[in-house]
Amino acid sequence: MGHRIDQAKTIGFLVAGALLCSVAHAQWLNYPTPGTPRTKDGKPNLSAKAPRASNGKPDLSGVWQTRLAPPGENERLFGSAVKDTSVPGDDPSTFSKYFINILVDFKPEEAPLRPEAAELTRKHRASARDNPSSNCLPQSIPREDILSTRPFKIVQTPGLIVMLYELDGMHRQIYTDGRGLPVDPQPAWLGYSMGRWEGDTLVVDTAGFNDKSWLDGAGHPHSEELRIQERFHRRDFGQMDLELTVDDPKMYTRPFTIKETELLIPDSDILEFVCNENERDLPHLPGR
Repeated sequence: MGHRIDQAKTIGFLVAGALLCSVAHAQWLNYPTPGTPRTKDGKPNLSAKAPRASNGKPDLSGVWQTRLAPPGENERLFGSAVKDTSVPGDDPSTFSKYFINILVDFKPEEAPLRPEAAELTRKHRASARDNPSSNCLPQSIPREDILSTRPFKIVQTPGLIVMLYELDGMHRQIYTDGRGLPVDPQPAWLGYSMGRWEGDTLVVDTAGFNDKSWLDGAGHPHSEELRIQERFHRRDFGQMDLELTVDDPKMYTRPFTIKETELLIPDSDILEFVCNENERDLPHLPGR
């Protein structure tokens, strides 16, 4: 219970620091996307079969968004702070629970934190100003994947898949041309990604991260040894399963996995996002 109360006290400014800007979804609203199956009334048929690319692989292209949290879930898990910190355009009660706390499925005493990771988490929770996104720095992965209120766009080609994240205006390249991960990469915010197909599932292995980002809004850290594996499976036209495994032996005693559902936003697009433009939140955030 003490851990939960502490989490409730800190979640307000941590989430606020993670989301400094509010933007509306999508330019070119309601512009019909070619190839979208439709019902008789012209609406996108999101339960239709998943499309295939020209090479026979599932086509993951489109604008996607993590499903909203079920009503009441985050209040039950994190307390009233998720409602108390709502601002126009950002309601933490709708965020993925994993964006708020990636270890939420563990009992506090069973969380796979090494002592140094636990200490870093405590330091991060002491000041919203330390949150990288409070300083207009990238969210990185997995936060870019699982933030419910910010869409991302997938552009798929036979040898390369590009992910365009509305949040931070970041882009990511996933090579599917058979290359391996770099042996001695320059540490990067989004790391280096290579993908392969296992049946109809895209498996993405990413390494080469710097250690500057947080895994979640609760301040859980990672080291440069972090490796992330994502498994994307397009269930049908409108739904895609995401299984994401975090493996960082320097900070965590064992790998752990989270699962989320990505939902297609049909006939839509992503917006430009510039955090530094007219940014006024940082001076008002609590902490040192």
